[in-house]
Amino acid sequence: MIAKAPEPGIRIAIDRGGTFTDCVASVPGQNDIVLKLLSVDPGNYPDAPVEAIRRVLERATGKSYPKGQKISLTGVESIRMGTTVATNALLERKGADVALVVTEGLKDLLHIGNQSRPRMFDLAINKPDVLYSKVVEVSERVTLEAWSESNVPEKIDISADKDLVQGVTGEAVRILQPMDTEKVRKDLQELYDVGYRSVAVCLMHSYTFRDHELAVGKIAADIGFTNISLSCELAPVIKAVPRGNSATADAYLTPEIKKYIEGFVSGFTDLESSNCRCEFMQSDGGLVEFSRLSGLRAILSGPAGGVTGYAKTSFDDNDGTPVIGFDMGGTSTDVSRYAGEPELIFETTTAGVTIQSPQLDINTVAAGGGSILTWRNGLFAVGPDSAGSHPGPACYRKGGPLTVCDANVVLGRLIPDSFPKIFGPNENEGLDVERSRELFALLTKEINNETNLGLTLEQVAAGFLDVANEAMCRPIRALTEAKGHDAGRHNLASFGGAGGQHACSIAKVLGIRRVLIHKYSSILSAYGMALADISHEERMPSALNYESGCSEALMTGFKTIEDRAEQALLDQGCNYAQISTDRYYNLRFQGSDTPLMIQETDKEGGVVKAFYDAHQKEFGFTPSDRPVIVDDIRVRSTGKSVIEESCSPLEELKGLIETSPPKPSKYSQVYFAPSGWTATPTYQLPTLSQGAKIQGPAMIIDNTQTIVVLPNATATILSAMVIIDLDPHVHDKLSNKVDPIQLSIFGHRFMSIAEQMGRALQKTSVSTNIKERLDFTCAVFASNGGLVANAPHVPAMIGSMAFAVKWQINHWGNDLRPGDVILSNSPMCGGTHLPDLTVITPVFDAEGKNIIFWTASRGHHADIGGVLPGSMPPNSRELWEEGAVMEAFKVVRGGKFQEEELINLLMKPSEHPGCSGTRCLRDNISDIKAQAAANHRGTQLIQALIRDYGLDVVQLYMAEIQGASEQAVRNMLKDIAERQDRTELEAVDYMDDGTPIQLKVSIDKKTGSAVFDFDGTGPEAYGNWNAPIAICHSAIIFALRCMVDADIPLNQGAIAPITIEIPENSLLRPSPEAACCAGNVLTSQRIVDVIFKAFKASSASQGCMNNLTFGRDEVENGFGYYETICGGSGAGPKWAGTSGVHTNMTNTRITDPETLEKRYPVVLRRFCLRPGSGGRGMHRGGDGIIRDIEFRIPMKVSILSERRVTEPYGLEGGECGKRGKNLWVKSNGRVVNLGGKNTASVHPGDRVIIESPGGGGWGSPQNETEVKKLVNTFTSVANGSVDVMRALGEQA
Repeated sequence: MIAKAPEPGIRIAIDRGGTFTDCVASVPGQNDIVLKLLSVDPGNYPDAPVEAIRRVLERATGKSYPKGQKISLTGVESIRMGTTVATNALLERKGADVALVVTEGLKDLLHIGNQSRPRMFDLAINKPDVLYSKVVEVSERVTLEAWSESNVPEKIDISADKDLVQGVTGEAVRILQPMDTEKVRKDLQELYDVGYRSVAVCLMHSYTFRDHELAVGKIAADIGFTNISLSCELAPVIKAVPRGNSATADAYLTPEIKKYIEGFVSGFTDLESSNCRCEFMQSDGGLVEFSRLSGLRAILSGPAGGVTGYAKTSFDDNDGTPVIGFDMGGTSTDVSRYAGEPELIFETTTAGVTIQSPQLDINTVAAGGGSILTWRNGLFAVGPDSAGSHPGPACYRKGGPLTVCDANVVLGRLIPDSFPKIFGPNENEGLDVERSRELFALLTKEINNETNLGLTLEQVAAGFLDVANEAMCRPIRALTEAKGHDAGRHNLASFGGAGGQHACSIAKVLGIRRVLIHKYSSILSAYGMALADISHEERMPSALNYESGCSEALMTGFKTIEDRAEQALLDQGCNYAQISTDRYYNLRFQGSDTPLMIQETDKEGGVVKAFYDAHQKEFGFTPSDRPVIVDDIRVRSTGKSVIEESCSPLEELKGLIETSPPKPSKYSQVYFAPSGWTATPTYQLPTLSQGAKIQGPAMIIDNTQTIVVLPNATATILSAMVIIDLDPHVHDKLSNKVDPIQLSIFGHRFMSIAEQMGRALQKTSVSTNIKERLDFTCAVFASNGGLVANAPHVPAMIGSMAFAVKWQINHWGNDLRPGDVILSNSPMCGGTHLPDLTVITPVFDAEGKNIIFWTASRGHHADIGGVLPGSMPPNSRELWEEGAVMEAFKVVRGGKFQEEELINLLMKPSEHPGCSGTRCLRDNISDIKAQAAANHRGTQLIQALIRDYGLDVVQLYMAEIQGASEQAVRNMLKDIAERQDRTELEAVDYMDDGTPIQLKVSIDKKTGSAVFDFDGTGPEAYGNWNAPIAICHSAIIFALRCMVDADIPLNQGAIAPITIEIPENSLLRPSPEAACCAGNVLTSQRIVDVIFKAFKASSASQGCMNNLTFGRDEVENGFGYYETICGGSGAGPKWAGTSGVHTNMTNTRITDPETLEKRYPVVLRRFCLRPGSGGRGMHRGGDGIIRDIEFRIPMKVSILSERRVTEPYGLEGGECGKRGKNLWVKSNGRVVNLGGKNTASVHPGDRVIIESPGGGGWGSPQNETEVKKLVNTFTSVANGSVDVMRALGEQA
């Protein structure tokens, strides 16, 4: 045990950031020492934290500590650090060489991941590289004996079968294949012999059956591997992909962490032998003794310090007002929330790697002081690109671009005289204000030439700041309002180098009344480490139903992991008096994939009541008939910090005695809209006494920060805090003349409304399809039905709902009243296929006379009747076989839900021979109500905008925001006509049945308009791959958005320049009776391919979604499962195709292999890439995949697929990708080709193997070159719950 440091002693806290290293030291009897130095300055010191400690000791002791000599830590009580070593290694892919050990057949599992692409509209799909460089497949296999979707669970006698064992979770595990240990030893020895020293191990179901992984770990240790990361120890939770990624990230990063710590320790004579405690911050906000820090837990080491800092200094336990953390730096901004307990997230994607590890819920926004300002397509844009530290903003004298920092400089919100003179070639000049003004003048001229508005330079600069502020507010709304919290009922804690310049404006936009800025706000991450607690977490997997009979097993588990966690703290020098331990249950309802972490409570009703309450708050409902499952149990043991803030700022404020008004040090000219340039008093923060009040406008500065106090705001100076109170309800009045600044801001607001509608729908729905797969979309429409904002959810739904809204407008005319809500799904009325139910709400003016806008939501329902469960039969020929059809039904009439009529409609398919009414009536009704509630939420949010700005203004911007997208598309079409020197573009491709999809695009070079003429497309099919006209519109708007290659608003304007001509009764405009369930999932893909072929934008992607379903249609023990399967993407002129990824009109996630086998009686034998299936070319097409599923009981399997006959085309001499293949391998060895669309009755031991198509190649194979990946200039590190929701939305 490390000896406890004697009192008193020097306490040093350090945050080593990417650019600067911040340090704050507490010295007994002296003022705190605050330092800021460059993180990398090899000409002056080898390591910034060691140099910071040297400088602290010199100032604290008055003694000389010569550079280059080892430092004695005598008199130092503690060193606490946050570091970006792990973060940078992950972002830059500069970790250790790692080999991955994985179950045989799954060698590419982590490459494929959940199969979704990171950015929906990117033609060049840029999936982050995996962290391992070598894979070893282990001959072993286990699976779970029981399957949770069974309605008749069987009793399993483990003792009766030698191949059955009990796992850690209590589940019966069947050993299908024992591990070949000799082969493992041979393979690992070969790795060791070629230089590998770090290995990650992830075997199937090792979260419950650990034996094989532990055996691999022992063999690796015996051979001599120095770092062995076992997934069963690092992340003992179900889901092989994030668990495997966690193990790989740990193996990749931990050696780098150890290397850095060794170098740090070498800077001292006695770190390991002295009484000085040295601890590092972890991603969950807790400290750990330096030798125990792992790479997996250090990714958010720096940002976590900031959250701890504001949580400890800004939250008042008695007052209870939650706090939003706003950490604005040079490249980006981190936002978070604290309401008395750390808000943690347990599965997140960081720098492209999905990991399972507790992290504070921190969300990074691509807007910071260095974010680049641009004028694009009639809109002001801020970021995501950043000028960084080199060249930096224009005012840094390095030839950099205009940035947010430059806008603050030219508006007087940064005072050049307060900056150190470190700029210019000799690093002895101040900020270059004139260069910033010069570039703004050029940009203002460009904007005025396009808009004829006559904006001033200052109006343009202020406009960019407003747009930046709105961009930063959007994730804050998602973090609060979308989770059921009112943003206006929070305080805003601002910190970071640029936070003080924007905090008041952010608060004003969000309706927040109080801003809190600590005296150490610019170094709050370092200060937070000084205040942080030591912590240790342990988790244990479970699979128990939470009922009285399981309490003994849970308590035994808790005792085991509690003892481990507390012992870990004792080993780090804590004593029992410091330690407290909290217990948590990770609970979910059976059949759900959405667990909630619930803290143990002694309140009435206990944990189950707390879970029900949390579920009701988070999702808006609580199932009454589903068992509660314990996924895992967790403990967090904390060793309390010896440093505590003496008094909360709110307590201090209550007893504050106001002093006489302070005198400013000077007056500065600062620009505030709309009043303009204002003589603004400037105050030096260190000279202000406690109790001073400052009326805005004002500037408060010190050596490290500038605080802008807006007009109508009041700043109060406390001993360690500046509190700013403001009236958030003051809105600048807008004219009825279009302002491009406000247009950019309203674009963010409209999209935020659509996103919040989606979150409301996800919260209140009950079905797996909508709640967990997020197979839905939400949108806002103008009064004429034009799409204003469509959240980027399901690509196949984007743009098609406008058809449905306009059809209802024409159908109902004046026969709609307030309180009416319409339900429709007919393909003839703007529907896509029947399971996609659209709920449309007209919104009236205050008098209830005129419709002023519309809200709508579309969700894929699991069943609406028809010949087969799921309402997507592979062999349907007529529409009635696919379920209930609704053209225009008032599901809510005058505010009353018409449940009886709805039930009749949903059960109507049973009138047809061989058909059933809906098999999911209760879920249908609940989800339709949820869709209506989501529409209502959108209505409320737009009405709030109207209250703030007026109906005329909101409607004006609803119309104008469509113009911005229209302009972007017109510019793109003009550019293509000019660049390709042609105005007639043609292409044809063939469905597997031989039906052509033919397209001729005629571009008007002057106007940028175009005609998309599908004349020549074949007749409707006697099958179900007919595509209603709305699908064609969705495909066109999706393809145009991809080719624009800019972040334009997703609305009606994107298709406004396009005239679409489709022949009647064709594949793309079938008759009302035609079956069409596969048109949405197959033909839509092929339409996009044909568009890209005509434009020569990209070679063909796999052109299919590979829709696989299996299940049993039984009353007692029926079940069903549906998935879409990825393939290869097409290559392009500057990129190679990507392997194993979803493309075009889908981006659905695939079920994790362990979850699949836990729920259903199947074994995933292979899930890997299909080498060589991508077309050869100068740039190769991406490879498809192989998915091999073995069935353990009799059931039916259906496949709906394309590209089994027609190959994915290559372009410019590139070869075609390989066709797909669907094989049925019977248990007796017989192999049968299922073809593209078929159903089979399989028996135990049978397997179905899907080989998905590859993408087409680009350019002649003779000129094959390796293409460097296109790298996004901005990669966020802290991707918390806001990013999880965004990613899920784009991966549905």
